[in-house]
Amino acid sequence: QVLVVESGGGLVQPGGSLRVSCVVSTSIFSRGDMAWFRQAPGNQREWVASITGNGRPAYTDSVMGRFTISRDNVTNMVYLQMTSLKPEDTAVYYCNTPSQELAWGRGTQVTVSS
Repeated sequence: QVLVVESGGGLVQPGGSLRVSCVVSTSIFSRGDMAWFRQAPGNQREWVASITGNGRPAYTDSVMGRFTISRDNVTNMVYLQMTSLKPEDTAVYYCNTPSQELAWGRGTQVTVSS
């Protein structure tokens, strides 16, 4: 079973920045596209950003210009750099393939609050 472990979440003030990370137990190079999702309390899990195997990103409209997804195919890491954070970004953040084919990790909590 492929394991996914997210980390890097925390409490940050509005307007602040945070980087969350994800390590995958098998080669993400062979997995192709990778993605970040998030789930806020009472909401369904939603797609946030994706990155192709050769590094081309895509973002949901609400994070465009504020978040940056990246990947390291050697260390099997996927990153999400978040800037200009807003309270509505508060959620548990997860990584997976865009088609959600991997078992979900535990996620990492991001809380944006003053």
